Amino acid sequence: MGDLIDVTTVAEGVARIQWQGEPTVDALRREVATALVEHSRVEALVPLDDRGAQRAATWAGLLKEGVSRGLTVDGEVADRVVYARVRDDQPVDQPEGFRSLLNSFLPRKRAISQMLARDPEGRVLLCQLTYKRDWDLPGGVVEVGESPRLAVQREVEEELGLVIEPGDLVLTDWLPPWGGWDDAVCLVFDGGTHEPTVLADVVMQEREIRDVRFCTLDEVDELAADFTARRVRAAVSGAQPYTESGR
Repeated sequence: MGDLIDVTTVAEGVARIQWQGEPTVDALRREVATALVEHSRVEALVPLDDRGAQRAATWAGLLKEGVSRGLTVDGEVADRVVYARVRDDQPVDQPEGFRSLLNSFLPRKRAISQMLARDPEGRVLLCQLTYKRDWDLPGGVVEVGESPRLAVQREVEEELGLVIEPGDLVLTDWLPPWGGWDDAVCLVFDGGTHEPTVLADVVMQEREIRDVRFCTLDEVDELAADFTARRVRAAVSGAQPYTESGR
């Protein structure tokens, strides 16, 4: 063990590595490899504002797992970034292992898929949601590893009981951080034109949907949040393929 690096067992099969100052990456890597001989997992808890320590943990081969909040550290409550490596992880000097390392800390952006469905008069299909007062286009969050096109088809079927094949992408709208949410990209797909009688086939998921109707653009302005109304109008006009908060 180097003078600046300390490895302790914190649970069965789990070692925690800590360091002071700026030990070399090679030294950290050696300590991680040595600890994995007797442990199945090696972890490091790094302060959120210590970019140097975060870089050192990454290049030592520890994958970023997230933030552990409200830990007691040296008698004080603090948040820590958790880095770890398990014995079965692919070596970082191999392509798959290096990609996994990069994937653990590179930015990830939430994606939302929505559907723009209209009736012959040009009215837009909107849903009243149970978890917020505003109305919105049908759709939802794209799951990990899921195609955005398949996601919107799945969401419309789950929420409304309607099977509608998504058409072309009509708008990409970036959503800035808001109300406790991180930023996201909203992808609006063409849902085609349907007779108003399609509403008779709707089977609403009561946990998420209160009501659904075709709305004029003026009604969209009245019922939806301002940024949603801007997104709907941008999608309907087709004038811009990309907007930010509907602008």
